[in-house]
Amino acid sequence: MSRLPIRVRLTLPFAVGMAVVLAGAGFFIYERVGGALLSSVDQRLRVQAQEVSGRVEHGRTPFDRDNADGPTVAQLVNSGGIVVQSTPRTLRPILTGKLRSSALAGHTVWRSGSIVGLTNNWRVLAVPATVHGGRGAIVVAESLEPREEALHRLVREFMLGGSVALLLAILAGYAVAAAALRPVEAMRRRAAAIGAATPEKRLPVPPTRDELSRLAETLNDMLGRLQSALEHERRFVDDASHELRTPLALLKTELEIALRQPRSREELEDALRSAADETDRLTRLAEDLLLVARADEGRLPIRLEQVSARQLLADVAARFERRGAEHGRPIVVADGPDAAVEADATRLEQALGNLVDNALVHGEGEVVLSVRESGGSVELHVADHGPGFPPAFVDRAFDRFSRADEARGRGGTGLGLAIVELIARAHGGSASVASTPEGGADAWIALPASETPVPERPAALSANS
Repeated sequence: MSRLPIRVRLTLPFAVGMAVVLAGAGFFIYERVGGALLSSVDQRLRVQAQEVSGRVEHGRTPFDRDNADGPTVAQLVNSGGIVVQSTPRTLRPILTGKLRSSALAGHTVWRSGSIVGLTNNWRVLAVPATVHGGRGAIVVAESLEPREEALHRLVREFMLGGSVALLLAILAGYAVAAAALRPVEAMRRRAAAIGAATPEKRLPVPPTRDELSRLAETLNDMLGRLQSALEHERRFVDDASHELRTPLALLKTELEIALRQPRSREELEDALRSAADETDRLTRLAEDLLLVARADEGRLPIRLEQVSARQLLADVAARFERRGAEHGRPIVVADGPDAAVEADATRLEQALGNLVDNALVHGEGEVVLSVRESGGSVELHVADHGPGFPPAFVDRAFDRFSRADEARGRGGTGLGLAIVELIARAHGGSASVASTPEGGADAWIALPASETPVPERPAALSANS
């Protein structure tokens, strides 16, 4: 059944239903017509019985052969159960046993069935009457052959007409199912034509505002999302390829130069040191790409625990303290209240480290780390005193491989802020950037505040705080 086309599967139940309806209608009509014909026979028998009874009461011959409406089969039975008169004369008693006793007892008796000596089935009526001064009965009968012939003809005609009607209904049902599924077939053909080379194509939407049109709209929305994801994936691969190509080219160049002609020890060390730097850059880029890929697949591991926000900032400031000193850029943790967050300390330190690294590379002046509470959230801010973010860059700051090099210098892979946002979202929070009114850039991570008090950790804040 499941291998049949949908049109056939839709038509079969309709055909079965129509067959049941036609059979039920035929049975109902058969019973009604049969009942009506039997009622007509019974009515004639009553009239005949009344006529015979009147003739008997007036002392006339019970059965008038010249009367076309008179009974063709009838008997007059006396109180002893003896047939005193019969038509035809040689007919054996119609009623016997309990039925005869019931009729002689004054009851009206109806019977359908055969009569001995006659063919076909008969309808029999026995009514009480006075015969020769005593209690007797008048028995009249009429053949049911005309009724049976009429019913047989009705059955034949209904079988023929019903079969034709069922066939027409099946064809109509199949045509309706085919017409209803025609938009689905159109969508199927269009879907088969959509590929990676033509992601902009969409399914045709039926003009009717029904389930199929809503299905087409939903599938088109899905295709739009898939197209966006595919374009995003292509850009990601292109950007990743470009980012990998640059350090690989530099690494190859350094090695080729080192091997091209004899070099002094110092020159070889410089070449190897440059190659090591490019290798480190490749390693960082590969790690960042792996983290982004895991986040896209929903597999970014997060181990939540109660963490002190100020302690996190202090740990990050201590980790970047030497690098900041090399650039003459102090890294300080601003004074203020502490707050607790439920987070993965390692991942948050990675995200905050990206923000601090971004500030050291692109900003100026001291880098200030601070904790702020706003509307049930804890914000971890990293601010500098550089030129700030260009307005056009703010909306795409967290896009992968997005940079504002034209306003903030060079360097970086363009994945730092994207990773910050991925880590923030994995914690149920968000990441934002803005330029401060005083000048400089401010980037922060907003996390849900924890109701648990700030955990105590035996770690000292940076000496610069």
